[in-house]
Amino acid sequence: MSYHDPVLLTECLEGLSIDPTGSYVDVTFGGGGHSKAILDQLTTGTLFAFDQDPDAKNNLPDHPNLVFIAANFRYIKNHLRLHGAKKVDGILADLGVSSHQFDEGSRGFSIRFDGPLDMRMNPAIGISVEEVLATYEEQALYDLFRKHTDLKSLKPLVHGLLLARVQSPLKTTAELRELCEPLAPRGGWHKYIAQVFQGLRMEVNKELEVLEDLLNGCIDVLTPGGRLVMMSYHSLEDRMVKNFIKEGKAAGQTESDFFGVKRLPFKAITRKPVVATAEENAKNPRATSAKLRIAERSEHEWNRDE
Repeated sequence: MSYHDPVLLTECLEGLSIDPTGSYVDVTFGGGGHSKAILDQLTTGTLFAFDQDPDAKNNLPDHPNLVFIAANFRYIKNHLRLHGAKKVDGILADLGVSSHQFDEGSRGFSIRFDGPLDMRMNPAIGISVEEVLATYEEQALYDLFRKHTDLKSLKPLVHGLLLARVQSPLKTTAELRELCEPLAPRGGWHKYIAQVFQGLRMEVNKELEVLEDLLNGCIDVLTPGGRLVMMSYHSLEDRMVKNFIKEGKAAGQTESDFFGVKRLPFKAITRKPVVATAEENAKNPRATSAKLRIAERSEHEWNRDE
């Protein structure tokens, strides 16, 4: 089964600064590309790999240093403790949707293939996009697209979705794409439809909330000096990661005590996001939108505001 070539593989491994005897976490196992490269560098160390997508299990290597956790990475702290790991030396996250999920039409992620309006990372949990479009009230639809997309004119889209609910409820990705195409600006239909799909996907998977839970969990499970390696593919996630590393909060609101001492649990290793080379972009189109940020868990996380 093909997922995708691991993006920025060398940069991710360098960012983790791997100790062969250490403990590491890949919270997005997917096709196992990053995980297998980490395992190659371990001797007595351990890699904990998370993935809630049941398809990911088909890619598991038979490796004594690998512990696979079939769960959402938002619960990283609880699951690591269940496996006896209170602290780890590095955490890697390759956020977003894998090429396999986009290419598997039956999952509903793709605008290229027809399939059911599902888009759940774990099809056994939560509600599908079809259910969202069948039940969300008008204001909830506006809020959904404002939160998860950069779309400007939402009224035609929301009204179109509400009208479809009455006339002919949407059940497939082809039907959703057909509804969206006449609403898209001239010359920008592909980007418009991709944004619609992105907003709905992020809603059913609660992607921003899940990312915030992961980031907060990393504070507790990373050992001082441990590395946080986060790769995102759109501005909403990258902004959260940037704020978290810089300010200690995904929303960018630094926590301070009465004396102006700030809680800064991480220090940035990369001041600007690392991006793929032109050569990698040519070989792997998924890399073109990737932004990699690397940080280190602080020894002392409270710092006086000068």
